[in-house]
Amino acid sequence: MPLAIFLLIGAITIVAVVSVQKGEQGREAAQLRVRAGSIAAALERRANASSAYLRAGAALMASMEDAASAQRFRRFVSELRLDADYRGAEGIGWAQVVQRAELPAFREVLASQAPGVTDITPRLAHDQVFAIPVTFLQPDTERNRRALGFDMYSDPIRRAAMLEAERTARPTASDKVVLRQEQSGSIAPGFLIYMPVFEGTVGGRRLRGFIYSPFNADDFLESAMELEDGSVTSVRLYDGTATPDRLMAESGPDDDGGDQVTELMSIANNSWVLQVSTAKERGLSGLSMAIIIFGLVIATMLVQLVRLLTKQALQDEKRLQWFEEQSSIRMSLTRELNHRVKNTLANVLSIIALTRRRATQLDEFADGLDGRIRALSATHDLLTQSEWGTTPVRAVMEAELLPYADASDHEIDLAGPDVALAPNEALSLGLATHELATNAAKYGALSRAGGKVTLHWRLISDSLIRIDWQESGGPPVAQQRKRGFGSDLIERIVAAELKNPVKLTFDPEGVRCMLTIPVRQPKEFEMRARAAAMRPQARRDS
Repeated sequence: MPLAIFLLIGAITIVAVVSVQKGEQGREAAQLRVRAGSIAAALERRANASSAYLRAGAALMASMEDAASAQRFRRFVSELRLDADYRGAEGIGWAQVVQRAELPAFREVLASQAPGVTDITPRLAHDQVFAIPVTFLQPDTERNRRALGFDMYSDPIRRAAMLEAERTARPTASDKVVLRQEQSGSIAPGFLIYMPVFEGTVGGRRLRGFIYSPFNADDFLESAMELEDGSVTSVRLYDGTATPDRLMAESGPDDDGGDQVTELMSIANNSWVLQVSTAKERGLSGLSMAIIIFGLVIATMLVQLVRLLTKQALQDEKRLQWFEEQSSIRMSLTRELNHRVKNTLANVLSIIALTRRRATQLDEFADGLDGRIRALSATHDLLTQSEWGTTPVRAVMEAELLPYADASDHEIDLAGPDVALAPNEALSLGLATHELATNAAKYGALSRAGGKVTLHWRLISDSLIRIDWQESGGPPVAQQRKRGFGSDLIERIVAAELKNPVKLTFDPEGVRCMLTIPVRQPKEFEMRARAAAMRPQARRDS
């Protein structure tokens, strides 16, 4: 009940937070669209202002009967009184059409503009009829002088813009280029806006050249972003399509991970794309945090109230469960005890039957039965100490060989890894060890001084252990002998209990016995361990 209430209030809080966050995201997206439109409008306004100046310059150049001189062009540019709307441009230039026959005169004009500039670059090809080189470029700076004499018609991108401007008689922007003003090796993107200048009437007009403005793309973008606040963190300007190879300029990190708005623009008869994005939100808004805190407080108060109301019911339910578990454990232990008693009685009955069959006198029957029952008792003591869990192999053997351990005239050698056996296997091993030790004490290595019993064991797999009993130093073993009870007990009862054959060999040097015993995992005894662990808890609860 408390968990259900907490989850319900948590779900309501999450829904409220999600709604608030979506509302704020929608508001921020709307603001971002407004900012993107503002930047796009500023870029188009600057491009339109440049186009207006170029139109005015084209009209002036068309009215002149001869080609413009450097002084006249410089005066024209100075009288335009360019204001802040023209920021981002490198200036205004004039590129006249130069026929091959007019090259000598044009070289003289270039030489008068800038020292060292004496010819058109690149040189005209043998099949090229004319060139359109940069003739004048104002303001007259060291940077702009690098462009003088450059044949813009030789560049495919510039030529395409010139042809489009000539066809439409409108200012036309080129695609992405690198301006001649840039240092050698620079890859700073830029573009140019061309306005054609004609002479003659519309029907018989002839192209005289182009008045143009070169732009550095980064400066052009920065001039439009001066009034933007810091909420716009990334702006990218593309020529035509928004692909990395068409990127003109960018401002901000490469990947903001926030909202993004795309605006399509027309810059001087050319299509451009503007992408504006904001930084990814790093957390919840203040209102969302307040809703979460309020929801947690309400949920905590209700949970505490329900806990007080249901605490007694939960305690009663736990007591019932505990009583049921105790009843189940007692029933399981009773069934197991019944099974153990039946197994023990079956072993005792088998021992009595075999002992009676082999005994010739009552005392012999009583002594044999007494020793074997004591062997069972010793192993049972070990199992009781381990709460009928697993019992180490060494402990079983030491318990059965304890009566012979203090003798000074013989030796017992025990060696092997630490391996624990299940209860049934431990009982069978105890019986087998008792019979072998009794036989050795009567007739074998433990019956005379200097005798030795070697009892070694080893793991032959993860689930099997092999035990080797070897006697030496005792009387020679008679090869013609009457079969005794010990042999029958080991080869029949013990082998049947272990579910593995027992190899018993009567060598002249001493008796040898090899037992193969299964090693079971202790998970079958987890119930007893759990019952033992619960007894202290039961005493505390009572």
